[in-house]
Amino acid sequence: MTPLRLILVGLGARSRTWARVISENPDTQIVAACDPDPAARARAAEAWPGLPIGRNIADVIGTAADAVVLATPPGGREAQIEAACAAGLAILAEKPLADDVALAARYVEMCEDAGIHLIVGLNFRYLAVTQAMRSLLREGAIGRPEFGRFIYERWRDGTQDWLNKYPLEMDHPMLWEQSIHHFDLMRYVYETEPVRIQAHTFNPSWTMYRGDTNVAALIHFENGMCVTYQGTWQAGHEPMNFNWRTDGSEGITVQRAMFGDLAWGKRMQTDLTEVPLPPHEAWITDAAALLRMFVATCRGAPPECTGRDHLQSLYMLEACILASERQGSVEIEEVAQAAQSRGGHAV
Repeated sequence: MTPLRLILVGLGARSRTWARVISENPDTQIVAACDPDPAARARAAEAWPGLPIGRNIADVIGTAADAVVLATPPGGREAQIEAACAAGLAILAEKPLADDVALAARYVEMCEDAGIHLIVGLNFRYLAVTQAMRSLLREGAIGRPEFGRFIYERWRDGTQDWLNKYPLEMDHPMLWEQSIHHFDLMRYVYETEPVRIQAHTFNPSWTMYRGDTNVAALIHFENGMCVTYQGTWQAGHEPMNFNWRTDGSEGITVQRAMFGDLAWGKRMQTDLTEVPLPPHEAWITDAAALLRMFVATCRGAPPECTGRDHLQSLYMLEACILASERQGSVEIEEVAQAAQSRGGHAV
């Protein structure tokens, strides 16, 4: 079968992962690339001699292609998505879809009106540990899950060369760039949607980021689940502290590392049972699985991680911001209706 022909939009830090997993997948190939940075274009020209490389998507959209991969910051994607819609090209976009919830809702409608797939890169769904935890809960290993605790404490030095620099100047970088993954994981693993959120966001005095890097939230879901969430990029100690525990009527599950280390146990058991997981290369194995899903979607399989599904996680993010500003509880329905009125008719 002919490989899926991809235009890689954005040649920054995240594009390195996409370039690798695309090159290692026999069902995909890069047929063009673009980036506004001359140095990035020069590096790409050296790595891919003869490949069409432009300053922006308008320079390369005429290349024979089937889809675009948006490895770009969430702000300023409108021209990229409009061009892809006009050309009938499926879109795989890095999360978050936009840096404004109403704008993300408008993108979803644009793609639906154009009849093209819009898939968002929620790669953590494709971690083996995520799949295993979801299966444990589905199978009733710990009875009925009713509450959880999700802790993510990390010292993220945003000045490091291998990291994108735009989060340093974002409003609420923790929420937009990191918590969005965690909110999506909660919805995916617990197989339920959020109802209301109480939250507080802030910055420690030593922060290098302009926007808030600390998030504390209490999240209520439709199925009765209640999750206490603590996330920060400016933790005062290394290594990262990742701990996601779920309590059920008969026991618990707990994930103790971002890419693995899952265990579970029945109530009153003194030792937890480790869940065996396959080998995993951080950022690569999960991205490769996400890419395989995108290829399958473009060839007729049911889509996953759609833009419309992603809106539910973005509503959680917006609810956290509003709850912190109001010092109170925010209903998800309020956020969805506000996005509808500002950005179109998507809810």
